[in-house]
Amino acid sequence: MKMVATGFLLGATVVFFVMRYLEEIQGQAWAGYVRAAAEAGMVGALADWFAVTALFRHPLGIPIPHTAIIPRKKDTIGDSLGDFVGENFLSEDVVRDKLGRVEVSNRVGSWIAQRENAERITAELATAARGIVTVLKDDVVQDLIEQVLVRKILEKEVGPPLGKLLEGVLADGAHRHLVDLVCDRAYDWVTANQEMVMRVVHDRAPMWTPRFLDDMMADKLFTEIQGYAWAVKTDPEHPLRHAVDRFLTEFAQDLQSDPKTIERAEQVKQQVVDHPDVQKFIGQAWGVAKGMILDAAADPSSELRARVRDGLMALGARLAGDPELRARLDGWLADAAGYVVRHYRGEITTLITDTVAKWDAEETSRKIELQVGRDLQFIRINGTVVGALAGLVIYTVSQLIF
Repeated sequence: MKMVATGFLLGATVVFFVMRYLEEIQGQAWAGYVRAAAEAGMVGALADWFAVTALFRHPLGIPIPHTAIIPRKKDTIGDSLGDFVGENFLSEDVVRDKLGRVEVSNRVGSWIAQRENAERITAELATAARGIVTVLKDDVVQDLIEQVLVRKILEKEVGPPLGKLLEGVLADGAHRHLVDLVCDRAYDWVTANQEMVMRVVHDRAPMWTPRFLDDMMADKLFTEIQGYAWAVKTDPEHPLRHAVDRFLTEFAQDLQSDPKTIERAEQVKQQVVDHPDVQKFIGQAWGVAKGMILDAAADPSSELRARVRDGLMALGARLAGDPELRARLDGWLADAAGYVVRHYRGEITTLITDTVAKWDAEETSRKIELQVGRDLQFIRINGTVVGALAGLVIYTVSQLIF
């Protein structure tokens, strides 16, 4: 394009000299009109060449003031570009308006509600999970578990929260199922261990009592124990059951307020944590969890991936069918985006200004010229043509007047 534009200038120059010859030597009056047009075209071409060249470099290497504008003003251009983007694209009103018209939650919901899209997201999440789990060092994670989890357990008293939990369980009556199970197992144990009762009676009976008397006493004792166990098992209002309830209620209160009980609970907690099997479990916990995560993530038919996929589809269906939820999510997203641009707009636009500041001035000028230079060369061509037409008009008017 530079060659084409320069060709117009050279063409105008050749025409000028030819017409000048015809006008002065041959006396051709009409040549004056063409000569004037060519002369004005040369001026227009040179003027526009100077203007275009001055944007990117000094014309002919001469440091004329206000030339090589882009290399000299590179940093200023970067700052202005950053300010322009910040004011016109990163303003809170613009961002909120754009997000409101995009309807992000509706689009996302409709997209993830489709099974193939939910499976795609699940696969990507599985890949990311495998990558994260693989990168994490086992010894570092195990140390973190021991230092954070175990230390937190040891730092806080276990009695009060356990007492509160037990109190809630008792208030809901959920413990009665456990009491029923214990009573059932107690009755079954008594029924299955009649011989042991007989043996205990014989072992504790005096040497002088007859054998048949010991058998009668053992049978009587076993019958009473079995009957009592049956009564406890079958009667929900049995006094023993109420006694257990009272004991558990008092124990829950003691765990929360009695210093001795709390201290005893702390001792038990420390003994449990210090137990070799517990320590071994803590050390192996990450290895077990890691294996489970890797296996579940690698298997497309695993329960974990199926649950994630179904959860995504359910979320998408709900977003697509619940305008109130969509409006709430869009509002949260707009608030979050507004907060970001309101507080971090300067940091975002700094990315533009800092990047431009790092560019080499000459290289920057060259890149910009390559991007827009074709259109700028048309300015030179248009300057030649328009200048020629203007020169022709001016010369014609002057001939008519004078």
